[in-house]
Amino acid sequence: MFDQMYSSVCLAWRLFGEGKSMELVASIIRGTCIPSETLRSVHVGLLMREQSPEDRPNMANIVLMLGSRRPLPNPKQPGFFTERDFVECTSSSSNAHKIFNI
Repeated sequence: MFDQMYSSVCLAWRLFGEGKSMELVASIIRGTCIPSETLRSVHVGLLMREQSPEDRPNMANIVLMLGSRRPLPNPKQPGFFTERDFVECTSSSSNAHKIFNI
């Protein structure tokens, strides 16, 4: 289970950095979602995964972020990544794509 969670965070981080966050959405439902809301949700999700708890938004801020159109801060590298994990994550995503059947 941890490997799958790690892979999903890794995949989200990599796709966000490439400007391809919509690829996280299953193709069968991609046409039914509102892209701006989906992209914002991924962005906020990455902010919630930041390494330092002090950098993570609290619940009140999350609600405000999701309900507004204000610019969001850039997320920092998610927690639980070592330098080796980060290199691995940014260089190979084929396994992560297979996990989620994208």
